[in-house]
Amino acid sequence: MKIISVESISEAVKTRRKQLGLTQSETAAMCNVGARFFSELENGKETLQMNKVLHCLEMLGINLYAVNREDDMGEIK
Repeated sequence: MKIISVESISEAVKTRRKQLGLTQSETAAMCNVGARFFSELENGKETLQMNKVLHCLEMLGINLYAVNREDDMGEIK
């Protein structure tokens, strides 16, 4: 999945949580964040702390990469 917005991240998180068969509360506990934070993450809140977001992605087994566009698309955009 190409990440182009906060909504893309929230969609990836929600999809992965459901694949794992976990509730938001269970996933928040697994990620060591509050249930409110996790809910806001899944709802695409734009002002969340990036370090906590990255930690949740790590705990869910979601890799996030930064790739130069020319490497990704074969041309500079």
